[in-house]
Amino acid sequence: MPAVRNVLVVGGGAAGAAAAILLAEGGVAVDLIDLKPDVAALGSGITLQGNALRVLRRLGVWDRIRTEGYPFDTLGLRAPDPAGTLIAELTDIRTGGPDLPATLGMYRPTFAGILIKRAAEVGVAVRFGTQPSALAQDGDAVTVTFEHGRTRRYDLVIGADGLRSWTRRAIGIDGEPQPVGMGIWRTFTRRPASITRTDLFYGGPAYLAGYCPTGPDSIYAYLVEQAQDRFSLTPDEALTTMRELSRAYHGPWDEIREQLTDPSRVNYTAFESHVLDGPWHRDRVVVIGDAAHSCPPTLAQGAAQALEDASVLAELLLRDNAVTDDLWTEFTARRLPRATEVVEASLQLCRWLLAHERGDVPGLMARISHLVAEPA
Repeated sequence: MPAVRNVLVVGGGAAGAAAAILLAEGGVAVDLIDLKPDVAALGSGITLQGNALRVLRRLGVWDRIRTEGYPFDTLGLRAPDPAGTLIAELTDIRTGGPDLPATLGMYRPTFAGILIKRAAEVGVAVRFGTQPSALAQDGDAVTVTFEHGRTRRYDLVIGADGLRSWTRRAIGIDGEPQPVGMGIWRTFTRRPASITRTDLFYGGPAYLAGYCPTGPDSIYAYLVEQAQDRFSLTPDEALTTMRELSRAYHGPWDEIREQLTDPSRVNYTAFESHVLDGPWHRDRVVVIGDAAHSCPPTLAQGAAQALEDASVLAELLLRDNAVTDDLWTEFTARRLPRATEVVEASLQLCRWLLAHERGDVPGLMARISHLVAEPA
């Protein structure tokens, strides 16, 4: 029988929903809560690498993901010149296996909705607009107090509640995300017919400009700049700023810029990063996903690493018949070094960009691709 009978998952993003689905399929009673009022996620698009798709297939959602998203197998490199000249077209490694595409882009709220729908289908009790206010451990269980004073006991609590994790702080783990020195503009818009994969532009006024198809008719596009105070801009000012920054980029960017007219389609966030250096659990409470590690999106591995956390944790909890030190030792050994290497590689790409150094970007990307091609 599984190591746990009932579990609380705090956070309904990729890590939390995946852990809930896998545990519920294994016969565990799972409650999933999220502070947000619904599944709609901030942001525009998400890039899912092959190792993420491998977990999504295990979750039973691959057919829906493939239908709603946009798969591709190559990466283009373009120059920041008046023609947006294509310099190179690289074939990506299919890190999820030969029968899955190398990469898939998707509208982020659609992705979130598919996972939550699957969780409900397999019996997860999903509640939004809910958060814990306290937890207390007594060896064999965790007593969780919710808002309004209601309490419930669980065999395990999984904190998948993001960068500002309440759960991480509640169990006394230090490790807040730190700024990287970059910020990213994103927009979500109609897909020009010429865009059939991600292309990256290095150089120009932004460190990096790019786009990713997210469905048959949609893309998200982004510009990475030096971090600065952009959060005080009005929506109209933000739109103008992104349009002006994009003027140095051409080719498909000319079509994207023509559609940059809606301030509500523009958002700006700062890059942050962290990785908890040591076990991610305290007794019967564990943190996964962005609560345990986060990296700038330079390798597009954030969601993939979160999904891998959930997959490995669920595998161990369903395989063993008790929550033991050995279980946690194996979880740490399988996840900490791998997540740390991905985070460090993502940061190295940022350091090269910040210093305007011509680092071995293809070599670094190939190394990480070979790493994550092996199942976690």
